Amino acid sequence: MKIHEYQGKEILRNFGVPVPRGIPAFTVQEAVEAAQKLGGPVWVVKAQIHAGGRGKGGGVKLARSVDEVKALAGQILGMQLVTHQTGPMGQKVRRLLIEEGADIKKEYYASVVTDRASQKIALMASSEGGMDIEEVAHATPEKIIKVFVDPIEGITDAQAKELADGIGVPAGSTQQAVDVFKKLYRVYMETDATLVEINPLILEGNGNIRALDAKFNFDSNALFRHPEIVALRDLDEEDPAEIEASKFDLAYISLDGNIGCLVNGAGLAMATMDTIKLFGAEPANFLDVGGGATPEKVTEAFKIMLKNDKVKAILVNIFGGIMRCDTIAEGVIAACRAVNLNVPLVVRMKGTNEELGKKLLAESGLPIISADTMAQAAQKVVAAVKA
Repeated sequence: MKIHEYQGKEILRNFGVPVPRGIPAFTVQEAVEAAQKLGGPVWVVKAQIHAGGRGKGGGVKLARSVDEVKALAGQILGMQLVTHQTGPMGQKVRRLLIEEGADIKKEYYASVVTDRASQKIALMASSEGGMDIEEVAHATPEKIIKVFVDPIEGITDAQAKELADGIGVPAGSTQQAVDVFKKLYRVYMETDATLVEINPLILEGNGNIRALDAKFNFDSNALFRHPEIVALRDLDEEDPAEIEASKFDLAYISLDGNIGCLVNGAGLAMATMDTIKLFGAEPANFLDVGGGATPEKVTEAFKIMLKNDKVKAILVNIFGGIMRCDTIAEGVIAACRAVNLNVPLVVRMKGTNEELGKKLLAESGLPIISADTMAQAAQKVVAAVKA
């Protein structure tokens, strides 16, 4: 789950991380009132969408008068903001953050993620703030400083100072930077985040350190512990199909291909998508129905897949362990009839009650293409699409 910048900054503020004063706005009038309330000679009008690169796309503007705030808010609110993370269709801007200006002397980058290889928490920092960190990693990897924190022990002053010194924070501001890095670690751990990213983390003219941006991702499996974070969810920023799938406990992610996939188990789903690509086509989605799928759940899965106009065929790939093949077969038959399926359907199933499942499909009278292996299933569904 993702949240907006202004929501992330409020979380940082609650943990003692210094952030600029800012007020969210949903209308032009609210933007004007926010600027008046903040006061000062300079404001930043920032589009709020769940994507990076907003400045390059025209979604972050500097205003030097309240009238300019009004004009810029009118331009940005409602625009279809296209960045390198939104795709060519962009994302509609429905919210703004009106923020006080900052005296920026130097921009840094900071983030916290989990490093699965070391099973530790990785804190990363760079002197190249304000840039795409992927570009920095590619062109000048030596400018990214990393420390790995044992979650049992927690971050130490020495590790935080290693980051501050590594990115060149001036001596007079080192203690502030150490404090910020330690608080970023704490907020990451206590909110069950999967990413906390500050880009840029700034050094101001007076030597203070502040977070000028905030990007948070949270572990959806841990949200039951954080109702206050769930309340920040913005459904306008999420794929409607993925929202619908979550209502039926389906793990669904939209992709750009034309072959719908219905699989039980995340690992098998990934392997199925890879096999489709191996034989020259592209999957339209990741869809894991899990180990407890009912015929009703499978029907909903078909409905969600077929709402995507790009889907030209469907591949069902089932390993019958906890999930019985006959249950999936009943679900497939019910789904085909419920949605009046008009695209080719390839079904491959192995495991518990496999023969019964195949018998149900064969006697259904539906034009279902059967396959015995995953490779054969992928070949058949790719052939059906090309035909």
